[in-house]
Amino acid sequence: MSEPQGSEGTTQRLPVIEKAPDQRDQSASAAAYGPPPVLEDGAGGGERRFWSARRVPAGIVALLLLLVAGIFLYDIAAVRADRPAMHWRRELARQLAERPLDDIWVLVGAGVAAALGLWLIVLATTPGLRGVLPMSRTHPDVRAGLHRDAAAMVLRDRAMEVAGVQSARVRMRRTKADVRAVSHFRELDDVRADLDVTLTEAITALGLSRPPALSVHVARTTRKKG
Repeated sequence: MSEPQGSEGTTQRLPVIEKAPDQRDQSASAAAYGPPPVLEDGAGGGERRFWSARRVPAGIVALLLLLVAGIFLYDIAAVRADRPAMHWRRELARQLAERPLDDIWVLVGAGVAAALGLWLIVLATTPGLRGVLPMSRTHPDVRAGLHRDAAAMVLRDRAMEVAGVQSARVRMRRTKADVRAVSHFRELDDVRADLDVTLTEAITALGLSRPPALSVHVARTTRKKG
């Protein structure tokens, strides 16, 4: 679904039809987003992040191990068949036997091997999928996650519903939601207060396991003089 974009890639407020006092947008907004779901007994709490499958790193490591193992296996079979070992293996053995430990190439090779090993350890011990925010469980056997872009879109749409907001940008992180709005009328303190209330309710309605902290910045629109 495409959204109208401003000159800086921000969502602009669309024209709305004035409704009767008993049919204001607040009631429609509350019905659209609604309160967060009620958790069952024993469900919810601090949910852990989703683990990434790490298919690309695992595939690269598996391919490299397969190639190295295949080359060594072929060389060992050739030696067992009374054929000379490959030149590269004899040269490698000679270099390792003759070069001192403080040689620059030995240190570079050790550094590269250590960096690759550290990278694999980090991949094995971290969950990944930083773009997916875990949601509170409404059922013990069901886990759900919300993409950061989707959460940012919801907060941006709610921010655009506040009177006086001309445009809004939302940067969603794992622990913080940074909202920057531009107001073209009303006092900035009043707009900021309304944004705090509206966006706090919106974050609660997202149903996230660890709701991010809210940071709101409101600035006055700057009109270019012709």
